[in-house]
Amino acid sequence: MYDKTNTKAYFPTTFEAILERIATIDPVAYGPSRNYLDGAVSYLSPYISRGVISTKFVYQELLKRGFHLDSILKFVQELAWRDYWQLVWIAKGDAINQDLKQLQVPVITKGLSMALPAADTGIQAIDNAIDQFYKTGYLHNHLRMYIASIACNVAQNHWKAPAQWMYYHLLDADWASNALSWQWVAGTNSNKKYYANQENINKFCHSNQTGTFLDISYDDFENLPIPEVLLASEILELTTPLPEQKPIKINTALPALIYNFYNLDPIWKKELSANRILLLEPSHFKQYPVSQKTIDFIIDLSKNIGNMQLYVGEFNELTTAYKFGSIYYKEHPLNKHYKGIETKRDWIFSVRGYYQSFFAFWKKCKKEIAF
Repeated sequence: MYDKTNTKAYFPTTFEAILERIATIDPVAYGPSRNYLDGAVSYLSPYISRGVISTKFVYQELLKRGFHLDSILKFVQELAWRDYWQLVWIAKGDAINQDLKQLQVPVITKGLSMALPAADTGIQAIDNAIDQFYKTGYLHNHLRMYIASIACNVAQNHWKAPAQWMYYHLLDADWASNALSWQWVAGTNSNKKYYANQENINKFCHSNQTGTFLDISYDDFENLPIPEVLLASEILELTTPLPEQKPIKINTALPALIYNFYNLDPIWKKELSANRILLLEPSHFKQYPVSQKTIDFIIDLSKNIGNMQLYVGEFNELTTAYKFGSIYYKEHPLNKHYKGIETKRDWIFSVRGYYQSFFAFWKKCKKEIAF
């Protein structure tokens, strides 16, 4: 188990340490234990979200280790979920910022119940997890679902503000995975809302709390009044503490490789002699703000890429201020305004396009797996 009080110990940023983590994960144990707080999860999500490694890279490394696919299918499926959310984002664009399939009802506030960011809900496992979240930038997936269910389906907050709060603090902040998962819980991107009662939380978090507002049967959720502790809400002001903009040095005889919040791949065009630039656009972080911890994390990850320079400004400002022979960048839904030569990202499977459900997508993907 990693040190949950130290972000760098929990999520080291050297490429060597990341490769070692891939080499030591237990994808077989992941299947039966993943829903438990102490389950055999991989802790790879921040590196996948930041584009240091791809889902395909992880998949191929597991194949090299000789695992029989039947024994790790649940782990591969979870990797495919990440690709699926990205494909929905590509297909739907900014529509994922609103209720996607149907409206969330009922909603009494567009803010966030103050007890959640204050870690003061009275649900011990939830409050402890939020305290640790601020220290590490990580939340177990089950806890994300619990928090989303409380925020949306018990407190009746619209999903977007709580989702933005969580994204702000997540080292693995991926707007597609985050927003669409929140919508899945809230019932705007699924057929029904997700609920978890105290018994469920106790089981998977190894707690034994009773007498909370969640200590009810599932039949009682439909008529559950909003608990008093969740009534007060607030609109959070989330801002990104970007570094100061400073001049960079450019060799105009060389092309430019543009890295960003979603692409910090140290292997990408490694053999090419080029200007390597980590582009942090204020417009991006105004729409999708992240914390100081997250900014520090991506800057540390960028050190895996030789001769990286940091540019804080818009893409058009960069290309106006500096002249490059060619510009290369990786495909992403937020890069549509880039101009240059686009590199396609790595996907596990060849399946593309929009599918109404993950399992329709997964059914196609499984056909490409050689059991």
